[in-house]
Amino acid sequence: MQPTVVPDGTLPARLRALREETWPGQPVTQLQLADAFSAERSTSVPLISSWESSTSPKTPPAVRLDAYARFFATPRSIEGDEPRLLHVDQLADTERTRYRELLAELTGLRSAVVGHTGTVPRPSDVSDSLWHFPVKEDILIVCAPLPAKYAGGLGSFTKPSDADYVELYTYADPDALIELFGHLRMTNPQSTVNFTTSNKLVEDDYTKHLVLLGGVDWNTLTQDVLLHVRPPVRQITRVDTDDPGGFEVVVGAGGQSFRPVFRGDVLIEDVAHFYRLPNPYNNERTLTVCNGMFGRGTYGAVRALTDARLRARNDEYVRANLDEDDTFSLVTRVRILRGHTLTPDWTKPEMRLHQRPEAAQ
Repeated sequence: MQPTVVPDGTLPARLRALREETWPGQPVTQLQLADAFSAERSTSVPLISSWESSTSPKTPPAVRLDAYARFFATPRSIEGDEPRLLHVDQLADTERTRYRELLAELTGLRSAVVGHTGTVPRPSDVSDSLWHFPVKEDILIVCAPLPAKYAGGLGSFTKPSDADYVELYTYADPDALIELFGHLRMTNPQSTVNFTTSNKLVEDDYTKHLVLLGGVDWNTLTQDVLLHVRPPVRQITRVDTDDPGGFEVVVGAGGQSFRPVFRGDVLIEDVAHFYRLPNPYNNERTLTVCNGMFGRGTYGAVRALTDARLRARNDEYVRANLDEDDTFSLVTRVRILRGHTLTPDWTKPEMRLHQRPEAAQ
């Protein structure tokens, strides 16, 4: 079967035409454009190429269209030895008019793709969010089973032979699971979304889009994956109640660690790890880890991309900083206020403890 070719008049075709045809005799290469855009947000040639692809294009975040509009609004972008990205305040009146025209045009083309109107699309509400996957590709949430010493306190609810048995009570992190399962069903209505525990996986499960909830203490699949892929941070296992564990940086010089914060016996700040990468068992699918030292952290890592008030900006932040192979790692604070887990805002530097790739300056 021949791949579908994106027609002229679409966003990918227009982005390619801007680069190749804006200044006759002076086409801009993908490398030059990536270098210019990287002055504000980390950008790679494969990322530029994916936005221009004629067969399987990716839709760029709205903030990237602003960069396109500014760059191609003025020939000053390619003056000198290296192309550069000017700020709106640096544009002359005629250049600013051209910038606005381009931005409106590109935003309109993007809206036609994502089915959303307005000048600032909200990716977490439409089809290009991190939690949206291609139609009919199975998605599986994998939780840890609740250890028997904790499940025992729930009495008959965790005994399959009992009339009051509730299977969900045998899952760790049920609040994170319920939050994420509902969101995945909403954003992927034509795909199969299921959940299970790491001790019940079967062979075919490993090749789906996987979302792992919980860390190496209880979730055996998280243990296996993180040993296999070598992430930039490792989880420090909780030895006992007096040692809350944490996350330690293992890339570069390494050694830096981040630990939960208590006030007396009360947890006031957990530490969580959000990690998105190609599925090591099937590179055509993704694997995402939402992992806290405690359940609060796992829930906070999930809420960062499901919370209706914050998911759009967090989604845009992650997408703008994804590595060229769609990999992103973020260790985040998750604050607890009067018993409530607060959703972290990843656009605030103080909430980001460690990140790979590093944030664009």
